[in-house]
Amino acid sequence: MTIRNATLRQLKVFETVARLLSFSRAAEELHLTQPAVSTQVAQLEDHAGLPLFEQLGKKIYLTPAGTEMLQFSRTILQQFEQEDEAMSQLKGISGGTLNVAVISAGDYFFPRLLVEFTRRYSGVTFNLAVHNREELLHQLSTNQTDLAVMVRPPANMDVVNEPFAPHPYVIVAAPTHPLARKRFISMEQLANEPFIVRERGSDTWNSMQEGLGGRLDNLKIAMEIKSTETIKQAVIAGMGIAFLSAHTISLELQVGHLVVLDVERFPVMLNWYVVHRKNKRLPPVAEAFKRFLIEEGAAQLEQITRVGALTAKPATPA
Repeated sequence: MTIRNATLRQLKVFETVARLLSFSRAAEELHLTQPAVSTQVAQLEDHAGLPLFEQLGKKIYLTPAGTEMLQFSRTILQQFEQEDEAMSQLKGISGGTLNVAVISAGDYFFPRLLVEFTRRYSGVTFNLAVHNREELLHQLSTNQTDLAVMVRPPANMDVVNEPFAPHPYVIVAAPTHPLARKRFISMEQLANEPFIVRERGSDTWNSMQEGLGGRLDNLKIAMEIKSTETIKQAVIAGMGIAFLSAHTISLELQVGHLVVLDVERFPVMLNWYVVHRKNKRLPPVAEAFKRFLIEEGAAQLEQITRVGALTAKPATPA
């Protein structure tokens, strides 16, 4: 057999397994069964005449042949992606596919932005991915998305980034919390409160470091959780307070399950950014969506979340 008989599907499956170093995670990403993934890889190995993976303990690793195959596979797959982009250019905006990835805080409002975009351009389809910061940066670096939406554009990657909407962060508590009715709370008053926080390295964690002005080490971190939803439920249950994006809590504020604490120097105001690789040739649909975010994103986001009035600060006493 010869590698010339390999199929594009086999190369795609192999590249996914090689990137994730996991057959099960590759199957999940590709929406295939694990046996189907194993079969595709085995068929590619038959064409190559060499093993592409080896297993040591519970982990798999690329063999030297697998490392070479990964390089050629990515080159071939990238050529097909470039051809798809060229075809998208010919299609124009309507009928195009928008590939966009967003950090997890964005999944509370981003689908409604997409719906609003389709009112302007019918026939657009979406490939939307929601990730934590690390996974989102990986999507950008491996050219798996046209646009990424995040709070902190990467400083060590050759990207174009533009802010399109303010992104307030606040400290929230249960309505029954002793600080819920206090005004002008100092950071010192928060020092002994148990904080429930997002995982280290996440955009929310980094925003918390910035917003607390280097006082993060003085806080009492009770729990570190990867899920914003779980954090909100823990705060509602009275297990502590949390530093969260105001765009993730609008519903809980409206129904009275959470309150925004009146803490000095809060809310912390950052920005949402739309980001893409500098050398990326954006298809028309991605260019149109980027323009939509820059021109209308702030107004649309306020209309969706209505956090402006909910997080407004009371007047400072005379």
